[in-house]
Amino acid sequence: MAAKDELGRAGEERAAQHLIRHGYTVLDRNWRCTQGEIDIVASHGAHLAVVEVKTRRSAAYGHPFEAIDDRKRRRLWGLAFAWRAQHPELARGLDLRIEAIGIIGADPSIGALEHLVDIA
Repeated sequence: MAAKDELGRAGEERAAQHLIRHGYTVLDRNWRCTQGEIDIVASHGAHLAVVEVKTRRSAAYGHPFEAIDDRKRRRLWGLAFAWRAQHPELARGLDLRIEAIGIIGADPSIGALEHLVDIA
């Protein structure tokens, strides 16, 4: 596995654990369809959160959240609707929102973590 893939997987694992510690229930991870992939889908109260995780070794090339531009947010909404359509029993009655978790550090398990709720 490439170092970049390992970094990403470690970041997603840390993000999932962060969400669980903050009362989220992780419903799906690395869900794929023809439109792309959702890193994490989780429920939290009355919300269904589609969570994009960005992990970087450093901020030398910009903050992880800078990679989530308008185009990416539109794609995340499309993926959120697709996931909800395929999982109506899990999404029923929950309001969709897009969230982001950014992790900066050579070791994602201890790097700086930021969590933005309702980014789009």
